[in-house]
Amino acid sequence: MKKNSLLILVMTALLVSCSQGPKWQELFNGKDLQGWEKLNGTAEYKVEDNAIIGISQMNTPNTFLATTEKYDDFILEFEFKVDDGLNSGVQFRSNSLPDYRDGRVHGYQFEIDPSDRAWTGGIYDEARRGWLYPMNYNPEGMKAFKHSEWNSARIEAIGNSIRTWVNGVPCANILDDTTPSGFIALQVHSIGKAELEGKTVAWRNIRILTDELDKYKTADDENVMQINQVANTISDREAADGWKLLWDGKTTEGWRGAKRDDFPDLGWSIDNGMLKVHKSDGGESTNGGDIVTTRPYKNFMLKVDFKITEGANSGIKYFVDTNLNKGEGSAIGCEFQILDDQNHPDAKMGTNGNRTLGSLYDLIPAPQDKPFRKGFFNTAMVVVEGNHVEHWLNGVKIVEYDRNSDAWNKLVQTSKYKNWPNFGNAEEGLILLQDHGDEVWFQNVKIKELD
Repeated sequence: MKKNSLLILVMTALLVSCSQGPKWQELFNGKDLQGWEKLNGTAEYKVEDNAIIGISQMNTPNTFLATTEKYDDFILEFEFKVDDGLNSGVQFRSNSLPDYRDGRVHGYQFEIDPSDRAWTGGIYDEARRGWLYPMNYNPEGMKAFKHSEWNSARIEAIGNSIRTWVNGVPCANILDDTTPSGFIALQVHSIGKAELEGKTVAWRNIRILTDELDKYKTADDENVMQINQVANTISDREAADGWKLLWDGKTTEGWRGAKRDDFPDLGWSIDNGMLKVHKSDGGESTNGGDIVTTRPYKNFMLKVDFKITEGANSGIKYFVDTNLNKGEGSAIGCEFQILDDQNHPDAKMGTNGNRTLGSLYDLIPAPQDKPFRKGFFNTAMVVVEGNHVEHWLNGVKIVEYDRNSDAWNKLVQTSKYKNWPNFGNAEEGLILLQDHGDEVWFQNVKIKELD
C-alpha cells in the first residue's frame, strides 16, 4: 500500500511539473509603469485600460520607455496597436551608454510600420547600422500586420539567432552577434508634421521567457530567408542553400594579386577576421595592388561586407579579365563602386552620379537615398543570372541592367571602358577587391553559384 501511495505521489508530481508549462514573467503589471524608465525624449507614456499608451509629440527626438532590467537570451511576446501615420518599434538587447552618443538608445528593434512600406516585424539596428532585415526579404511576412487592430508579436533571441513573428506569421530571421544583452524598450518615434502630434501606439500583455528556451522555441521555417551577419561564417541554412565562403577570414587561400601569381606581400593584411587595405597615396593599384579570385565565376550571388574610412575609395569588380590591362591602374571589369560620397571628389565626376557608392562605376548611377551605414560594415551584393545583373546595398536593390545587348554596348561606348573590347560581355570572369590607396576593410565574403 505504501509503495502504491509513493508511486501515486511521484506520478502526481511529474504531472504537475509537466503541466506547469513555460515560466513567463510579466514585464507590465497593467496598472502603472513600475519597472520601466523613460529615455532620450519627452513624449508621454501613460497606462490606460491595461495597456501602455505612447503619445507622439513635436520637437522631441525618439522617446523610449525601457525596462530597468537587462536580458540576454529570451522569448518575448506582446500585443500592439498603432495609429496610421505613426512609426514605432520595440527595442531589445538595447543599451543607453554615456560613452555612446551621449546615452542615445541603440540596439535591435522590432519594427512597427503601418505605412504602405509594410515592414512591421522587420529588424532595425537603432542608432547604429540601420536595417538588418527589411521586410522585402519576406513578402509573405509583410501581409501579417492588421491596421487599427491589436496585433500579436513574438521575438526569439537565443544566442546569435534572432527571429520575429507578427500574428503568428514568421517575419525576420537573422544571425548577429553584435550585442548579446540589453533592455527591452517601447518607442514613440519623433515626428516632423504637426498633424501627427497626439497619435498613439499601445502595448499590452508584455511577457518574457528566459528559462528552457530550447524547449519552447519555434521550429525554423525554411521558407523565410535567413540573413547571417556573423563574420566569416556559413550557417547550416546557408550551406544547405549553396553558399560558400569566398574568403575564410584567416588566410589568403583562393586569392592572388591581379597582376601576379601570388598574394601581395604588402598593402594588404588580415586583422581580427578582417581583410584590410592599407592607406597609401590614394592612387589606383599603386601599393599592394588589387586582389582577385584564383578561379572565374559565371552565374552567382556575391556578398561582401565592407567598411570605409572617411574619404575612401575602393570597389568590387566582377567579370574581370586580368589579361586586359597589364599596365598601370586597376584590372578591368564591371565595378560595384565603394566610395565615401560626401568626402571623395570622384562622387562629383562621371555622369549623373555614376561614380557614387553602389553605382555600376562610370555607367549606371545608384540612387542618392541608398541605405549607407557610416562607420559600420555595409553589405554589398551582386547578383548575376546570365546577362541580368543587380547591385544591392544593405538589402535594397539599387542598380540593375542587362549586358550583351545593344543598349548595353551603346552605354559602354560613352564610358571610360569604350576602348576595351567586349567589355562586360564575357561569359565568366574573376572577382576582384580593389586597392585604391585608401584604408578599407572587407569581411564576410561569400558566394552562391547559380545554375
